[in-house]
Amino acid sequence: MCELLGMSANVPTDICFSFAGLMRRGGQTGPHRDGWGIAFYEGKGCRSFHDPAPSAESEIARLVSQYSIKSCTVISHIRRANRGRVALENTHPFTRELWGRLWTFAHNGQLKGIKDRLLTFYEPVGSTDSEHAFCWLLDQIRMQYPEPPKTTAGLMKLIRHLAADLGSLGVFNMLLSDGRYLWCHCATNLAWLTRKAPFGPATLVDADMSVDFSQETTPDDVVTVIATRPLTRDESWTVMRPGQMAVFRNGALVSR
Repeated sequence: MCELLGMSANVPTDICFSFAGLMRRGGQTGPHRDGWGIAFYEGKGCRSFHDPAPSAESEIARLVSQYSIKSCTVISHIRRANRGRVALENTHPFTRELWGRLWTFAHNGQLKGIKDRLLTFYEPVGSTDSEHAFCWLLDQIRMQYPEPPKTTAGLMKLIRHLAADLGSLGVFNMLLSDGRYLWCHCATNLAWLTRKAPFGPATLVDADMSVDFSQETTPDDVVTVIATRPLTRDESWTVMRPGQMAVFRNGALVSR
């Protein structure tokens, strides 16, 4: 199984602390040695880094963990290959354009029969079932809404329905974003944590590293972190139930 990491915040925030914990699971404290990737939204753009090397040994991952790239929405993934060879084109997260927005997707699990589903607008570059699922999901959204919907209620309902449909094929833990919203669907393992005032200290599970967020934030900051497994040992994480979806915007839970 792969592992996921996401962030939604109300102000541009770096994810160095959380990513430093995740990258160690990519071949050091975990078996996810088959590549990694991370995407940072910045305005209408998206800054992405990918590497088929284990994140625990990757110089690019080390750079990302030490360089303060600030973003309001982040999606990251470390891979343990089960379908699709270890290659750059098979590293998550995957990105496509819809309605003039960049959509980003990362998936943990296996989806039996997903490649039997026909694609219309989007085609995979690599050979993973995950990328095929992403292309199919965006196809369905685009067919339902050729133009951006005027309200989000219908889109929220559609994405929940599509996630449940994909979940019927196997294990479908997902992070999906259009740069504004962050959709999180749990099949087996996914947990989230919101940090807001009063801030306190946190210690990583996978590294001898602590930070006092009261020294790094302002009283108005709201930052939510989503991960396959809790990354810190001294904070209260909300563990999602199988089949549950949570949607965040600007660090706040807007739909559940």
